[in-house]
Amino acid sequence: MKAQRPSELLVILLFHLLIISCNSHGQTASSNTNGRADRVGGECEEGYCELLYFGMPKEIKSVDTSPAWNGKGQKLVVTGTVFRIDGRTPAPDVIIYYHQTDSEGYYSTKNDKPENQTRHGHVRGWVKTGKDGKYTINTIRPAPYPNQDIPAHIHLMVKEPDIANEYWLDDLVFDDDKLLIPYRKKHPASAPRGGSGTLFPLLKGDLQIAEHDIVLGLNIPNYPRKPTADNRSGRNIGEGQPSFSPYHAFGPDKGSQACPVCKYGRFQGILYFVGNNPDWKEIKKWVAFFEQESAKRQKHLKVYFVYGNDKEYNKQDRQKELEEIGTELNVKSVALTFVPSFSDTETSSDKNRVNPLVENTFIIFRQRMIVDKYIDLKPTNENFRRISDALDKTKGDYFDLSEPVYQ
Repeated sequence: MKAQRPSELLVILLFHLLIISCNSHGQTASSNTNGRADRVGGECEEGYCELLYFGMPKEIKSVDTSPAWNGKGQKLVVTGTVFRIDGRTPAPDVIIYYHQTDSEGYYSTKNDKPENQTRHGHVRGWVKTGKDGKYTINTIRPAPYPNQDIPAHIHLMVKEPDIANEYWLDDLVFDDDKLLIPYRKKHPASAPRGGSGTLFPLLKGDLQIAEHDIVLGLNIPNYPRKPTADNRSGRNIGEGQPSFSPYHAFGPDKGSQACPVCKYGRFQGILYFVGNNPDWKEIKKWVAFFEQESAKRQKHLKVYFVYGNDKEYNKQDRQKELEEIGTELNVKSVALTFVPSFSDTETSSDKNRVNPLVENTFIIFRQRMIVDKYIDLKPTNENFRRISDALDKTKGDYFDLSEPVYQ
């Protein structure tokens, strides 16, 4: 084996120190302005977030191809829309900065440009959203750090045009990464910054394509704008839809506790929550409407009615109640399910954060991510069109692609 010179050992040591520092996502306190308590996004380690600007081109487009695209590694396209804090309005002129490891798990440098000699390595770049809020990054799948249990990831920062400083978002990680689940058990993503960072790659020839939307300000400390009042029930648009196990009384999976998002999260899903104030006449109208939508959209849509009234709860009575409704309406596609309450931990329905006192809560998810939400809707033709339009707008662009074989 070739002996390494002292200078080479020093370079290796410094490189590994940079990797360890990077694991903190730049959150270490510092004495500079990045450590101000009122800074949008909170603290950022000195010298970390500023690298967003180092080497930034004057003209930034909505599509960027990383320096690693034509090298070794699995080609990956990350594409999506950046929304304002309401999760619905596209945000233009937002700069997204990314940096990642190479195909061997290192923030490797190159000697061609000064910006490639930093702790972020050379696999880095920028995109700027257009009027439609869309962006696309052509890169490769990063490899995890060698001999560590941290899943492979892509670091993201954003700079909004009307906010003075940049701030970091949750790392992008991969649902099929065998390191992810063990890591999440130790480090749960309870309040993802900018929305869930979990990617669900799909296959298109030799490419992997992953859709990733960003909600500006979501779970960002000191953010100047606040979510609207309709967020008082259910998780926020942009967050991951958690798994839970309701009792299926009628329709698909009757007699089981199949998890809606686990079994049918590949495409679009609707969770229709009703708590302590059921209006069965209106509920039946909604169920009939969702039967029609399910027939129209076929495998691309799964709808669940989730009843969580905790008043005088009896499992057998609840089962019988929903069976009668399913028979009356001749339900075939909509799953009629129930939980003891929306605070129940045994079925994990508490993870949904549904307010049992509101009339209803509609959560629309795609690829296990919440893409839209509505509260207290009456079953009118106008609201039927509203839900149908929301499904059209949030439909994935790559529904016809296949998934990788998970191991």
